[in-house]
Amino acid sequence: MDFDWITAQEAAEAWGISDRRVQVLCTNGKVDGAIRLKRGWLIQKGTAKPADGRARDRRKPKKDSQ
Repeated sequence: MDFDWITAQEAAEAWGISDRRVQVLCTNGKVDGAIRLKRGWLIQKGTAKPADGRARDRRKPKKDSQ
């Protein structure tokens, strides 16, 4: 039997990110075709990893003190 779905943990391993990050992406609607099932998420096999979308550093650059 071939399943067309993977768990958030399996997607995390495939995408190289934490399973918590996958859950957040699913909650925010960033993962196409993700389905909430009770306490977990099911993701279609072959779904591409979504873009991160988080800002790296919003601080202003430091001024040179010369």
